[in-house]
Amino acid sequence: MAFLFVLATLAVVIWLYFQFNPLAHGSRFMMRRFINWFPLGMSYAFLYIARFNVIASQRPLAMSNQTFGMIFGAGALTYALSLILNGPVVDKIGGKRGIMISVFGSGIADAVLGYLSYLWLVEKPTANMPLLFAIVYSINMYFQSFGAVSIIKVKSYWFHVRERGVFGAIFGTLISLGVYLGFDWGQGIVNAAEVHPKAPTLLHSLFVTFFNIGAVKAADAVWLVYFIPAALLIAWGVIDYFSIKDTPAEAGLQDFDTHDASSGEMHKEFTLIDLMRRVFLNPTMLMIGLVEFFSGVVRNAVIQWYKPFVEQMHQVGVAQFFYNHLGFLLMVAGIGGGFVGGYVSDKHFQSRRAPPTAMAAGLLVFFLVLMSVFLFSSELVVGLSIVAIGFFTITVTALMSGTAASDFGGRKATATAAGVTDAFVYLGASAESFSMGMIIKHGWNYWPIFLIPFAVAAMLISIKMWNYLPEATRRYLLHVEKVKMRESKSTLNATAALGPNDLTNV
Repeated sequence: MAFLFVLATLAVVIWLYFQFNPLAHGSRFMMRRFINWFPLGMSYAFLYIARFNVIASQRPLAMSNQTFGMIFGAGALTYALSLILNGPVVDKIGGKRGIMISVFGSGIADAVLGYLSYLWLVEKPTANMPLLFAIVYSINMYFQSFGAVSIIKVKSYWFHVRERGVFGAIFGTLISLGVYLGFDWGQGIVNAAEVHPKAPTLLHSLFVTFFNIGAVKAADAVWLVYFIPAALLIAWGVIDYFSIKDTPAEAGLQDFDTHDASSGEMHKEFTLIDLMRRVFLNPTMLMIGLVEFFSGVVRNAVIQWYKPFVEQMHQVGVAQFFYNHLGFLLMVAGIGGGFVGGYVSDKHFQSRRAPPTAMAAGLLVFFLVLMSVFLFSSELVVGLSIVAIGFFTITVTALMSGTAASDFGGRKATATAAGVTDAFVYLGASAESFSMGMIIKHGWNYWPIFLIPFAVAAMLISIKMWNYLPEATRRYLLHVEKVKMRESKSTLNATAALGPNDLTNV
């Protein structure tokens, strides 16, 4: 049922993409752009299952909270630092090469993690397996870091500023789909890979037939949660090679001015140092990065630790519904958050990203307070709060990393800008991962309380940025407004010139 809903959701997203066409692009352009972003986006979504599968493998590999926090924290820190380095690289080599480096590199690293899982569970070597796991998981996250900046780099050439709010929604949808794949598909693979599952499924039967589960010292085949995503990523990499073009011109179409911060500068060549300076010396970009840091702390602390919370508190009531369907629920919430934020930004705030971001951050504060009050007294309120936080954190990420970064960075530096802002997200994820592993030792009640100040900080910075727009976008909007005023004035003059008989005839 969930899978059918996912397909239906993707169909709706595709329909909305073709319906929203404010610049009146031709049908050929719209279709070719779809062929470009859909496989690119699906590749990015499948990177998430190769990122969050470590969460699904925590329990069967008997990782302690501290071990799990160390592995995930090391990977998140590597991801953050790699984004800063790889953003300028993708600006130079293009998004197509970037996404292919990402999926092939991550696929190979995930296969190695599968082998390490096999050793950890079956051979039980004397080597420091948590350390080896953290190293290879960090290598995986290095290659993963090419993904987000590549998709945004390609987007910057194909979507006008006035269309990017909706693309931010599409970007949020892809993240949400990735969370679904990472949690529900990852957990589904782990469950089906058990020698004696509680509820045998068709997938378990297929695993028994093709992978001979149970033959290897009667051990659960946890390694499949790494091998299967590896194979899927490599398959998407092949599709990307044939479908993606970095610019409309490369696809045989006409390039156009997207009126972002690179407007009027497309003839200039920037070195890697120029690209870094363009971002790190831009106060607006640093403010976007800070919003993403604080939001990243909240987002990852919630989705990373909810399942361990339910397991370790032995919750067997309504919490089991949220536990079993967490990925699906976060996907639905994230898609809603991405589209609501993008629509509100483009429709009601002239493509300003900060106003809906500030609103979303304010609601994060509310639900974190609600969660802290009812943490041990209402499984339903906590579960609903988790889903709501997923809704609003994806809203923030889609608007800031997915959209504002490319608006203010411009096409020439969009990957660098997106890399830096997304790096702040995972610096936040790394900080919370190392911290939460230690905080939880003193009691789960500190979990939501620890997160409230971060949401407050994101809200305050977004309010400060309320009226920010790239100068080229501001000029474009003024030009559009003047054209509308001239057209309106012409209509009034033409009406005034008509005589009484003419008006009667009209």
